[in-house]
Amino acid sequence: MNKYVLKAEKRILTGSKVKKLRRQGVIPANVFGHTIKSQAIQVSEVEFSRVYKDAGETNLIWLKLEGEDKERPTLIKALTNNPTTGKRYHVDFHQVNLKEKVSANVPVEITGEAQMVKDGLAVLDINLHEIEVEALPTDIPENIIFDISTLKEIGDSLKLSDIKLPSEVTVLTDLETVVVALGAPQKEEAPLVEEVPAEAEVTGAVPAEGGAVEAGKPAETPKAE
Repeated sequence: MNKYVLKAEKRILTGSKVKKLRRQGVIPANVFGHTIKSQAIQVSEVEFSRVYKDAGETNLIWLKLEGEDKERPTLIKALTNNPTTGKRYHVDFHQVNLKEKVSANVPVEITGEAQMVKDGLAVLDINLHEIEVEALPTDIPENIIFDISTLKEIGDSLKLSDIKLPSEVTVLTDLETVVVALGAPQKEEAPLVEEVPAEAEVTGAVPAEGGAVEAGKPAETPKAE
């Protein structure tokens, strides 16, 4: 198993003052644990993005905090991004005890291919993207894989109970939850066409050549000479 190490510094700036850190490419963060008081820290945005890309939220990240000899084993508990720019806004690191079980949300990974979907005769409905499990920090799986090649007909599905996980991993989400299923493709409705009357309503008379017709009066027929 790879070991992911991230350098961190103690953070002095708090509240609205952390905007200055973000402008400098630094992410404000906190580290806390079951028996550890929350501590304000900060990490490099570039270094964090590099580590997070590989470690995600299910692998241990060892925090190397300035002034401390020992690295702290942590899991990312919460990651907030700026809704406008998408940049990292804040990170919460949960310091764990390697001998105590913790709960974590593990991403669902879809593998294989369903022939009905390939042929355009069905759509794949994914109802669950994360599964909550409990395990020792070192036993948390990176993802939980569902092979959809076994789905043959519309209505076929895979539940949590259909997967096998190592005995050291306990699933906390209801095992009867449907994770993925084959659904019927939606039919496109024909656009509504506005009906046009067969005959247009006559709104006025056509004047005789060279003259105007007064509203509400019919045009006079010329007398024969």
